[in-house]
Amino acid sequence: MIKDPPLLTIRRHFARPAPGHIAAFANVPTAHAVDALGGRGALDYRIKPLAPLSAVMVGTAITCHCGPADNLALFAALAAAKAGDVLVAASDSSRVTSISGDLLMGMARNRGIAGLVTDGLVRDLAGILAVGLPVYCTGLSPNSPARNGPGSVGLPVVIGGITVTSGDLIVADNNGVVGIPGGDIERTMEQLAEVRKAEAGLEAKVKAGLEVPDFIQKILASERVREIS
Repeated sequence: MIKDPPLLTIRRHFARPAPGHIAAFANVPTAHAVDALGGRGALDYRIKPLAPLSAVMVGTAITCHCGPADNLALFAALAAAKAGDVLVAASDSSRVTSISGDLLMGMARNRGIAGLVTDGLVRDLAGILAVGLPVYCTGLSPNSPARNGPGSVGLPVVIGGITVTSGDLIVADNNGVVGIPGGDIERTMEQLAEVRKAEAGLEAKVKAGLEVPDFIQKILASERVREIS
């Protein structure tokens, strides 16, 4: 006989980014974060903010795998989280029920949580907006989840096509969500300075009337391009 799995598997202790590392991304657009990572790192485009945001959401990921139509692990992650954490809840992209509502988000606010990212659905739109925490999800459904498990907290999850590990840095704005692996934070910070410099330089040229950038002109004039009639 196959033994029933535990309702929850929880790893509470994991390496967290230094406060200075989190602060360094406080106003970083996700596009800059992605460029600093080398062009990738964003979760699937369908994971969107429930409402437009006026600021960048930054925090430490605490992951949970809920599975479809269940949110027991999300409640467990809520209990294990620290102030400033972002709840990252993988639901296997379930479209059957919501995974959170206004009451759970109200509890998250009371615990100082920075926000929620899920590949599932949520409900109670007006109530969640009144709570005021950023919520990234794939849509809305009034259907309610069960709390049966099995699930996990603190273990790596795949969400939006990206593997996210507890302790990774989450950066999110109106364009989407980016996960920066914990071991890549310092390198990404270093690259970010170059990204900002290049972006500012090109922006100034565009404002001055630039129509086609030099690097494109060089490619068009090179032997790598074949003109046909």
